[in-house]
Amino acid sequence: MAKILVVDDELTLLETLRYNLRREGYEVYTAVDGLQALEMARREKPELIILDIMLPKLDGFEVCRILRKETMVPILMLTAKEEEIDKVLGLELGADDYITKPFSLRELSARIKASLRRVQMVQEAKWEGEKAEVLRVGELELNLAEHRVSQRGSVIDLRPREFELLAFLLRNKGKAFSRDTLLERVWGYDYAGDTRTVDVHIRWLREKIEDDPSTPRYIRTVRGVGYRLEG
Repeated sequence: MAKILVVDDELTLLETLRYNLRREGYEVYTAVDGLQALEMARREKPELIILDIMLPKLDGFEVCRILRKETMVPILMLTAKEEEIDKVLGLELGADDYITKPFSLRELSARIKASLRRVQMVQEAKWEGEKAEVLRVGELELNLAEHRVSQRGSVIDLRPREFELLAFLLRNKGKAFSRDTLLERVWGYDYAGDTRTVDVHIRWLREKIEDDPSTPRYIRTVRGVGYRLEG
């Protein structure tokens, strides 16, 4: 039974989510402000956090920023706004995904299951020794067993989702993938929605692995398709 922490100051929505997630078999904890969210996250150590942006005392962005220094638990941010800056800022601070209000419980459930499934797959791979693999392209090396990326002997610090995206592209060198396909294969759900998530992570990777991110050597944009990693 996975633990989920739901953080929202809209009490009706909070109760609705708690009721429905418990019906699905999750152990659910709730918080109504940012400070309480940090306290609950540290005490209960949930396996996933659903985090609203607009919170009293400490907003969701700040909560996300603080938690990312302490844990890599998946964070799904809720926003009532359509503005691109809110979504991008959430990703910049380390959120794994976001969903815009109003949303369907079915969509939220799918996102939750995908995030938990991805974490489980990573854990199982570690237990079974399936990550004892080294992927290389040019001077870039990705060691799956040690979860480390290096270039010319220098270690490159990647977030977990950046690492998974790069590993997927390395395993499929020379193949072009659409943003929707990358969402499905790396993020773990088939969601034909806002693919800005993929673009932001590609930008992050380019800034970290490319000598000149504006003229990438490794991760190329395929016009009308998506992205391809050059072998």
